[in-house]
Amino acid sequence: MALPILGTLFVCYFLWHAVNGDNGILAWLQIHRNIETAKNVLTETTTRRAAMEKRVSLLKSSGIDPDMLDERARIMTGLVHPQDYILTTGEAGDPGVAQPPKE
Repeated sequence: MALPILGTLFVCYFLWHAVNGDNGILAWLQIHRNIETAKNVLTETTTRRAAMEKRVSLLKSSGIDPDMLDERARIMTGLVHPQDYILTTGEAGDPGVAQPPKE
């Protein structure tokens, strides 16, 4: 009678560790969930990096017009030199009259 009980306990021990152990089925499922999460992060990071590289490439001296850079910087900061003239456009896109900057 002891031999079948001992054999059953032996099998149960290995089944328990096959499911719950460090290398068991549950650990394997957790590793695969981590891999999927890492793949998603990699995809998102790759997309963000490509967008940033595109923006940086627009700032290279060979591909940017200095006047456009100056214009964009002034728009972003809201600063205008006192001797600059500002051209405004009308509603229909007609050029407006040159105006001295507001002080």
